[in-house]
Amino acid sequence: VTPKVILRNVLENPGWYTQYTPYQAEISQGRLEALLNFQTMVAELTGMDVANASLLDEGTAAAEAMQMLHRLKNKNPKQPFNTFLVTTSCLPSTIEVLQTRAEPLGINLIVQCDTEFDFTNPDVFGCILQYPSHTGCVINYKTVVEAAHQAGAYVAVAADLLSLTLLTPPGEWGADIVLGLAQRFGVPMGYGGPHAAYFATREEFVRQMPG
Repeated sequence: VTPKVILRNVLENPGWYTQYTPYQAEISQGRLEALLNFQTMVAELTGMDVANASLLDEGTAAAEAMQMLHRLKNKNPKQPFNTFLVTTSCLPSTIEVLQTRAEPLGINLIVQCDTEFDFTNPDVFGCILQYPSHTGCVINYKTVVEAAHQAGAYVAVAADLLSLTLLTPPGEWGADIVLGLAQRFGVPMGYGGPHAAYFATREEFVRQMPG
C-alpha cells in the first residue's frame, strides 16, 4: 500500500520527470533531482553526513557495510581484523546475504544476541544491529555502540527508514553506517524487484576508504 502523500507528491508529480517535453535530457534532469532529494532525505532521517543512491536491497546494503568496515579496519595488513558480529534480531534474509559475502572474504561471522557481543576479542572489526528488531522491538543500542567504539570497532545499523520519522536516528547515538530498505515507504515492488535500499555513513569514512 503506497501512502497517498507519496503517490500525490512523488509518483504522480510530473515535475519529477520534466517540466517541458518527455525528451531524454529533461528526463535525466528529473532523475538527478529525484536522486538528490532521496539522498538528502536519507541523510536527514538517519542523522548521517552522506548517503548513496542507492543499492538493491537491505541484505546487499548490509554486505556492503560489512565489506566497507572490513577495508577501513584493515588498512594495515600486518594486523588483520576478520571477525564481524551480527545480532540475531537482524532480518533472516540479511543474515543469509552476510554469510554468503563473508565466506569468500575470509570474514568470521558470529551471529548472536547483541547483549553477548564480545568487543574484547582483538579480531573484531565491527558489528551490525537491527533497529527496530525483526520482531518490532525498539532497543536502545547506545551502550553497545559505546562499547564497540571503546574497543576500536565500528557499528552498522539496519534501520527501518519510515520508523526514523519518529525514532531517534542511529547517527545521534553513534552509528557509523546506517542502511536499510526504502520499500517501507510503499515503493512499488515492480513484479518482484528491484528494491531501493539506502546506505548512509560519515563523511570521513568516505575519505578514508582505501583506493
